Amino acid sequence: MTSFGQRLRAALDAHGPLCVGIDPHEALLRSWGLDVSAAGAREFGLRTVDAAAGRTGVVKPQVAFYERFGAAGFAALEDVMSAARSAGLLVIADAKRGDIGTTMDGYAAAWLMPGAPLEADAVTLSPYLGADALHAAFSTATSHDKGAFVLAATSNPEAAPVQRARVDEEETVAERVAHDVAARNIGAPGSLGPIGLVVGATVDRRSFGLTDVVLAGTPILAPGFGAQGAEPRDLSRLFGYVASQVVASESRSILSAGPDRLAERIRERAALYRGESDG
Repeated sequence: MTSFGQRLRAALDAHGPLCVGIDPHEALLRSWGLDVSAAGAREFGLRTVDAAAGRTGVVKPQVAFYERFGAAGFAALEDVMSAARSAGLLVIADAKRGDIGTTMDGYAAAWLMPGAPLEADAVTLSPYLGADALHAAFSTATSHDKGAFVLAATSNPEAAPVQRARVDEEETVAERVAHDVAARNIGAPGSLGPIGLVVGATVDRRSFGLTDVVLAGTPILAPGFGAQGAEPRDLSRLFGYVASQVVASESRSILSAGPDRLAERIRERAALYRGESDG
């Protein structure tokens, strides 16, 4: 198997940067005519996978919308992620896990170990117990050709005072996280490393210290496109030199099309991004 960074680069080159979020929250389930249940969330996810396959390269299930249904919800998520990976899609589990010691070992085994029921290609992680506390996830990812995306500069406004706070006179918290991640990618095969960062498309990343130099070679998962305000035409302006490394995540703007128009909406949005990235 090739590394996660190599597989991600191939997906971006083949399909463009669009990542389709799989977010079966209650309002969307109802608008799709589905039960607000684990079975409804499973059907929602499988329909989204069918619509995304061949039209984009990456999907991102939001774990919380399955977890809320307990054991049945996790079983539904397993089916959705398995179907997506079987369809040739890269799966980023949006779980935002982060802990220390053996607890982090457990999270790494749950999401990144080959053959695990919840196996994904990558998982989102929170570094606010210290990036070094995520070592188990980083190690599991690199050992098994998996990936991870670490929160750095998120789009929710209440995060800015923490993430832009200065560790010292030269470095913000977000920048320290980015440097720690970059160190994990040294020597990785291909142009992208296995460990990426979450950088919101609606924030001024440079005010967090996340310059092109800091982000070079690092995959970037960028929520904030679509319903949150950023558009495909903004990609180059927002990310400049590192725009080709961006996985542009959209959820509501696509899922609101409903099951009958979902595939067409994905095709349309993916084409816009490809036009932007090719320009």
